[in-house]
Amino acid sequence: MAYQATVIPVMIASPGDVNEEREIIRAVIHDWNDINARASRVMLSAVGWDTHASPELGARPQQLINDRILSDCDLLIGVFWTRLGTPTGKAASGTVEEIEAHVASGKPAMLYFSSRPVAPDSIDPAQYANVREAKAKWMQQGLVEGFDDSEELRHKLSKQLSFCLAKNSYLQGIIGTPRDDDAHTRPAPAELSAEAKTLLKAGASQNDGHIWKFSFANGEFLQAGEQTFGEGSNREMARWEAALEELLRAQLVVARGTAGEVFELTHEGWTAADSLS
Repeated sequence: MAYQATVIPVMIASPGDVNEEREIIRAVIHDWNDINARASRVMLSAVGWDTHASPELGARPQQLINDRILSDCDLLIGVFWTRLGTPTGKAASGTVEEIEAHVASGKPAMLYFSSRPVAPDSIDPAQYANVREAKAKWMQQGLVEGFDDSEELRHKLSKQLSFCLAKNSYLQGIIGTPRDDDAHTRPAPAELSAEAKTLLKAGASQNDGHIWKFSFANGEFLQAGEQTFGEGSNREMARWEAALEELLRAQLVVARGTAGEVFELTHEGWTAADSLS
């Protein structure tokens, strides 16, 4: 069935040596949409210079990208490995110019740096030094993230993308937050994803209505009632964390404490769980 949604363009900013990482970012965005779009009425649209630029004369190449693509984006995800990119005349690289322009406009940027192995002979020392210098500069301006391999990037971005959408004030201003006196804006139980319904029913199977999140050195999982969710792989855990985020946004569960380890069904959550029985 058709539904209306707020579309948030997401700029993927990157130099040319991270093709695999760009595809992972697109896959994470696609997965987020599959799990969350219908219930949240929010759709993410992956945008990048490699997919959305077209031939045009009359201005600096990077300025055309900034004007035609970047300016319409509300969130930027940047990723680096061994190259910073080619100077534009205004910044150390096109990717750097995109990030700086995006942040200067008051919009959020999520930056990731790869530590995966590389053949030493394939590295341009000057480019690699530029990456390290840029990373050090951005670390003074906020939080950046590192990853060792593709699976770690997928796991971290899956979790952190949901956090950013839920917590960033700029994005929340676009998405909007349901009010307690505006219950009709919350997803009805029938609109929840299958995972969110399963997790909600499992939480309601015990009188305390708790959903627990456990973290260990070798992984994480959720527990609700007598069931566990997310064991086995980072991707599986990301799927169930997205379901938990869905329940939080729908105000069917609420976090207890400050550690983000225990969640409890609300009155609306119990009512919704009863309707799913």
